[in-house]
Amino acid sequence: MATVEMVMPKMGESVMEGTVLAWLKNVGDTIEEDESILEVATDKVDTEIPATHAGVLKEVLAQEGDVIEVGKPIAIIETDGDAGGATPTPAETTKSEDPVEKAEEILETAINTASASNGTAVPRTSDSGKFFSPLVRSIAKEEGISVAELESINGSGKEGRVTKNDILGYVKTRKSGGAPAPSAAPVMPSASHQPMPVAVDGGDEIIEMDRMRKMIAERMVASKHISPHVTSFVEADVTKVVAWRNKVKNEFLNREGEKLTFTPILIEAIVRAIKDFPMINVQIDGNNIVKKKAINIGMATALPTGNLIVPVIHNADQLSLVGITKKVNDLAKRARENKLKPDELQGGTYTVSNVGSFGNVMGTPIIMQPQVAIMALGAIQKKPSVVETPEGDMIGIRSKMFLSHSYDHRVVDGALGGMFVRKVADYLEEYDLNRGI
Repeated sequence: MATVEMVMPKMGESVMEGTVLAWLKNVGDTIEEDESILEVATDKVDTEIPATHAGVLKEVLAQEGDVIEVGKPIAIIETDGDAGGATPTPAETTKSEDPVEKAEEILETAINTASASNGTAVPRTSDSGKFFSPLVRSIAKEEGISVAELESINGSGKEGRVTKNDILGYVKTRKSGGAPAPSAAPVMPSASHQPMPVAVDGGDEIIEMDRMRKMIAERMVASKHISPHVTSFVEADVTKVVAWRNKVKNEFLNREGEKLTFTPILIEAIVRAIKDFPMINVQIDGNNIVKKKAINIGMATALPTGNLIVPVIHNADQLSLVGITKKVNDLAKRARENKLKPDELQGGTYTVSNVGSFGNVMGTPIIMQPQVAIMALGAIQKKPSVVETPEGDMIGIRSKMFLSHSYDHRVVDGALGGMFVRKVADYLEEYDLNRGI
């Protein structure tokens, strides 16, 4: 028998650590290679981690709630293989030349050495026992934040840990000359904006928010606080889109093995409109406007739990309708199965929310920061409508939907916001019925 040390895997370019949410296997259980054995949460996504080897789960090295750095051991797996090729157990780790651990040691030494030279060295754990992650320590070093300052930040992480958002909020407040930000929770401008107390009666049920719901709540409140929202509406005649989809959907399914829904068709029209109005595809950095080159479309997706997640279609402008369809279906499926990768939730430049999937005709969506706009797609409904013909105006049955465009009025004025959503409607109303797939 041999033992293999399983480490916390890298789950994205900017993800340096993960929190163990739950073990799906118990010590002594037989596990297969690539079988999910624990759930891990990062600041981007909750995901299941597969076993690196088949065998028996011999020892659990990280308990639920522990924050573990990437590359650090989380479990020992006993395999049927030769001990000669096995990963060393924790007792042998000090003699190991594991490349991940070696790289981390080099990085740790470099950070501490550089920090010591300017007097801002930040230890893993302070004298009071407060833990600081590698990412937090790195930001503290770059910004010249002392250990005493870190100690003063009320962390929003588990057991008061200081998260990336906590320290970035502190840095932003400090640069603006204000008082230190107490936490990553949205800062309210005055006491009058504090939540009102809730009276609880004996028959009321109290349900604690789960981790994702708390995160969504914080981000939505923060977005409304940051961006002055304005929403423009256009009712688009999508009769041609409906007719074309009905004509090709069976052929599309047989040829591509994918269902063709309206969502990728609508996303394609939005991408075309972004090319026409690139100032919608921007972000705000202080007093600067960052005009994004990539067009990365976030698609709000409802989870079975009722929570919301926004996977991103990167470089959507470089994809055909077939490519967008495959991306939409794949991301939606893996979102519901909790199998998204952290990088698939990052980098969005414009977001789409299909409220029509719930039977809603329109909505006023909240902007995903640091983006400046988001569009809600309403339900498609058949309506009596005036139709212009060579013989004159007539009443006909048309398929229509509302497009609701919310935008950040700091940088997107009504003219741009209104013209953009009108352009999306134009592309849908002028759809080519003879288009191939």
